[in-house]
Amino acid sequence: MAEITASLVKELRERTGAGMMECKKALTESNGDIDAAAEALRKSGAAKADKKADRVTAEGRIGLAQDGGKAVLVEVNSETDFVANDVNFKAFVDGVAAAALTSGAADAEALKSAKLASGETVEEARAAAIQKLGENIQIRRLARIDGGNTVGAYVHTNGKIGVLVDLVGGNAELASGLAMHVAAMNPPHNKPADVPADFIAKEKEIELAKMSEKDKAKPADILEKIISGKINKIVGEVTLYGQNYVLDSDKTVEQAVKAAGGDVAGFIRLAVGEGIEKVVEDYAAEVAKAMQV
Repeated sequence: MAEITASLVKELRERTGAGMMECKKALTESNGDIDAAAEALRKSGAAKADKKADRVTAEGRIGLAQDGGKAVLVEVNSETDFVANDVNFKAFVDGVAAAALTSGAADAEALKSAKLASGETVEEARAAAIQKLGENIQIRRLARIDGGNTVGAYVHTNGKIGVLVDLVGGNAELASGLAMHVAAMNPPHNKPADVPADFIAKEKEIELAKMSEKDKAKPADILEKIISGKINKIVGEVTLYGQNYVLDSDKTVEQAVKAAGGDVAGFIRLAVGEGIEKVVEDYAAEVAKAMQV
């Protein structure tokens, strides 16, 4: 039996990120063969990942990578905010975003086989991260802009919201400001033409129902002007172009963009966990139930 030295355990731990006792056990079982031990730990990590795959992952971070007119956002989820703020998790998210940018992967599924700077695939690194951090980790979404225009990119300081803005013309400063605006104001649509007709029809119906009988009795052309004014205001609130620009509230976004000679081709906004039903644990109820048994 080969001697399992502390330096050998340390080397394996640095190489795999596994716990000290796990490394020592793997080295013992492989008779000191560090390559075999590393492979065994990788397989063990994959097995643990499979066992945790059904756990809800509604926390996490948004990762960003950008190179000129190309940029990507990735949403990587964890089970708890504690792990989402771990330095190892943050490093993993950054690595995944970089791999997404360089690989050109179209979606999260394709991203699994992309290579990280370390040479590992994203999926292999995910399994290792699960083993190291002890939680289910999932790469949920990938979004990219690569039209070669000016790209505004922003990730909020807490890592929970990420935005990409595709700006034709204009300048980098405006693109960056627009990305911050979208993060803060979350407009559902870009321009008035993008607002669905059924939404406008429903709002017209609501506004008409809210009017007094006296107003409803006004001539059709006057009534139409009143309703149109209200609808234009609503459309302004739900479009990027119609909102007041957060960095210059005296202007709408449309006015700020046109003043810079630009045009917003589109934008993408990702928020961690949106659409995922979070598990709310009622510990008091669990204790009460346990006491009745």
